[in-house]
Formats: sequence, C-alpha cells, structure tokens
Amino acid sequence: MNNKNDDDVLPNSKKGLKKVIVYAVLLALVFVSAMMVVFQVFEYRHDYRDLSGYMRERDDLNAEWGRLLIEQQTFGATAQIGSRAVTQLRMFSPPAAQTVVISLPMTSKQDK
Repeated sequence: MNNKNDDDVLPNSKKGLKKVIVYAVLLALVFVSAMMVVFQVFEYRHDYRDLSGYMRERDDLNAEWGRLLIEQQTFGATAQIGSRAVTQLRMFSPPAAQTVVISLPMTSKQDK
C-alpha cells in the first residue's frame, strides 16, 4: 500500500510543478509585454517631441519664406518704379553741375 501512495503523490507533485512552471512563464510573458508597452510609450513621446520641434521649425521657415517673398517683391517694385519714372514720365537725375545744395538756417531748437 505504501507503494501505491507514492505513485499517487508523484503525479500530483508533477502536476503542481507544471502549474508553477506555466504560471512562471505566463508571469514572465506579462512582464515582458509590460516592458514593451513602456518602451513603446517612451518611443512615442520621444517621436512626438521631435515632430513638434520639426513642425515649429517648419512654421518658422514658412514665416521667413514669406518675409523673403515680400522683400523680393519690394525690391522688384522699386526697380519697376524707377524704370517707369524714366520711361513714362521722362524723369532723370540732374547732373552734378545742375545740383544745388541748400543750407537751412539753424534755429534755437536745433542749437540745443
């Protein structure tokens, strides 16, 4: 009889050991899964911060591009005004011999 009790106990201990191993493996898998989630959240936040920086840089570059376009149009308009003044209105700069410099008298406000 004693031999039969040993056979009954041995399969139960093997079943218990299998359960412990299965639980340990499942616990390890849950832990690995949790660590992967933490890593993915970290990567997402890092990438989002980079994306926000790139979007700010894009906005700054777009603003600078707009300013450069306005500057280019301003310089183009200045040249166009000068050429129209010469061609349509027959305006010209007088030669140095015909240029007269006028000196204004100094007033008491300008003395101070």
